[in-house]
Amino acid sequence: MKRVAVVGFGFMGMTHALNILRNADLQLVAIVDKDPETIEKNLTAKSGNFSTGEIDPAQISNITKYSDFDECLEKEKLDAVHLCVHTDLHYEMARNALLHNKHVFLEKPFTLDIKEAEELIDLARRKSRILMIAHVVRFMPPYQKLKHWIDSKEFGELKFLSLSRFSGIPGWGQWKEKQVTRNSGGALFDLNIHDIDFANYVLGIPSEIKSAVLSGGLSKNDYVSAMWSYADKNVHVKIEGGNTFHSNFPFQAGFMAQFEKASVLYTSLKSDIISIADNDSVLEVPAGDAGEGYTNEIAYFADCLKNNTLPAECMPSSSLDSIKLCYNHI
Repeated sequence: MKRVAVVGFGFMGMTHALNILRNADLQLVAIVDKDPETIEKNLTAKSGNFSTGEIDPAQISNITKYSDFDECLEKEKLDAVHLCVHTDLHYEMARNALLHNKHVFLEKPFTLDIKEAEELIDLARRKSRILMIAHVVRFMPPYQKLKHWIDSKEFGELKFLSLSRFSGIPGWGQWKEKQVTRNSGGALFDLNIHDIDFANYVLGIPSEIKSAVLSGGLSKNDYVSAMWSYADKNVHVKIEGGNTFHSNFPFQAGFMAQFEKASVLYTSLKSDIISIADNDSVLEVPAGDAGEGYTNEIAYFADCLKNNTLPAECMPSSSLDSIKLCYNHI
C-alpha cells in the first residue's frame, strides 16, 4: 500500500480522504489542516454543493493530524500527498512536496499562474515524480460514455457539443473568507474549468473561441458563455455556466451532443439516465453514478503510483492547456 496524506480537510479534502479509505492500494496515514482540532467536527458540517459520501469519524480517529505541512513531510514516510487547499497555495505546497520527493495529486485548478505551473511540471520531471491534477469530470461515468461515443463514432461524427454547469455562489467553509474568494479565479477557473477541461480532453484545443463573461460575487468572470470552433473537425462546442445565482440555487450540470445519427442528453437533474434520440425514437441508457468520478480518479492515481507510470489520461501538460484556455475566455 502506498502511504498518502491529505492536505486541507474541507469539502474536497474529505472527498479525497473518503475515497483513499476505500482504496485497497492506498493507506491514509496523515491529515494536514490549519486547525486539526476541527477535523472531526468538519465531518458533520455543511459543505459542497452536492454529496460525495460520508466518513465515519472512527475511520480517521487514529490517523495522525498536523497543522504544519512541513512537519508532516518530515515525520511521515509518505509516498504521495493529495493537496486539497485553496488555489493560492497550490504552487507553494506542490513545489514543497516535489522537493521532498513525494508524488502529488493536486486539486484543480492547477495554478492561476502559467509560469508556476510550467515550473511544477519541470520539477516533477526532474524529480521523476508523478504530478496529476484532479480533473474529476474526465473520470465520471456519464462523461466517459460521451467520450466513448465521440471516439468510437458509434453514432457517426460529432457535429455539436453543449456543456453546461451552474451553481449558486459558494457559501460554505473557506469560501466565506475574502482571501479565498479573491484568489479563486472565480467561476471560470473553479467551476467552468470542468467543462473547458473536458472539451480539451476529448477534442483538443479549438481553432477559435468567442466568449462573453459577466461579473459576480467572486470575480469578473463568474458567468461564461462561449462558442468554440474546430476548423479541421467541423465541430462546434458551446460552454456555458457560472455561479451568479443565490447560494441555495440547485447545482446542475450536463451535456447535449449532436452526432450524425443521433443526439444525446444528460443532466444531473435526472442523473441516472442518458437519453439517445434519433428521428424515430428515444432510448434511455444507464448513465452510471457521476459521483464515482472521485473514486475513479483516485484509483487511477493509485494505479500510476503502483506501476510507476505517468498519468496518460490526465497529464499535467493537458491540465496546463486547460488553464491557458480559461484565460482565452477573458
